[in-house]
Amino acid sequence: MNTFYAALFRACLCLMVLAAPSALAAHDIKQVENIVWASPAGFDLTLDIAVPQTDTPAKPVLIIFHGGGWLLNNQSIMTDLANSIASRSDVITVNVNYRLLIDVNNTTTPSQMVEDAMGAVLWVKDNIHRYGGNPNKIAITGDSAGGHLATMVTLAGRQLSSSGFTEEPLGFNPTYRPKGMTAEQIAQQDGLKLQAVILSYPAFSLYEAARNGFEQADNPFWQWAGGEARGMFGKHISVENQPHYYKAVSADPYMINAKDYALPPQFVLVGEQDNLTTPTSIRQYVEQLHALDQPAQMKVYADRGHGFLDSGCNDYNNGCFAELSEPTVNDMISFLNEVFDL
Repeated sequence: MNTFYAALFRACLCLMVLAAPSALAAHDIKQVENIVWASPAGFDLTLDIAVPQTDTPAKPVLIIFHGGGWLLNNQSIMTDLANSIASRSDVITVNVNYRLLIDVNNTTTPSQMVEDAMGAVLWVKDNIHRYGGNPNKIAITGDSAGGHLATMVTLAGRQLSSSGFTEEPLGFNPTYRPKGMTAEQIAQQDGLKLQAVILSYPAFSLYEAARNGFEQADNPFWQWAGGEARGMFGKHISVENQPHYYKAVSADPYMINAKDYALPPQFVLVGEQDNLTTPTSIRQYVEQLHALDQPAQMKVYADRGHGFLDSGCNDYNNGCFAELSEPTVNDMISFLNEVFDL
């Protein structure tokens, strides 16, 4: 396992300098990069937008959250995916940066990362019309840790509170909110409602991660990120003594009320050789959704491991995005085309 992580980290540090071209583009895209969409605690969060240069008005939008074990990477690790989808469809892609645990002097909490993801969705709904997007046709996706954030937005979009995680019951206060709106008003209006979700080998449970030693110094991700290992919620909260904190940021379909909350269609995918997010864990998630009569489909890709949608070329998957991403990108586009009737 350490060999795998070491290879993963080397690729992340290089930011994929061996980037390979994506599949042949069907049309040009217009790129707007490094837009500062929020600055929590003075920490600028940026996003990149890729707009298909097609005649389709009010285009659907796909918001992307990158992976990296909640400690590594930025949105550039998803640039190839974002550009590939935008250049081969009528879907605008929004590639988002969020705070990592290591950011703001190693004080960021998992709840703040979720709040960043929720805030990004609200920013897009407020602003995407400026780029030709339709705020009523919003899909989200994420891989690995980014898949965790996408899943949390999907499942916990009504569990909002202006107090955030400072008071019981624990809720989320989005990093960005429409002008004049409180977290409670956003929840009441279902402001985080989505039309489609794509999850790529998503992590689901920070509760299980903490129980399995994520917060300990022998978790190599802390060293690779250049930070001291710590409790994800700070010194005074632990998974042993306050497990409900960890469970509140762990994606579980049963956190929603299936009788009065219809989730959007979900396409959940994983590589057959993934030993971090296994096909078994993905199947369990999809089966939970089906048990609640929620729409979801699953696909396992042969000869693919964890992180096969990362930008450029990497040694942990022995290949480059251009070949590793096929046929997954086509399947993503087909799913979005079906949902948005394109």
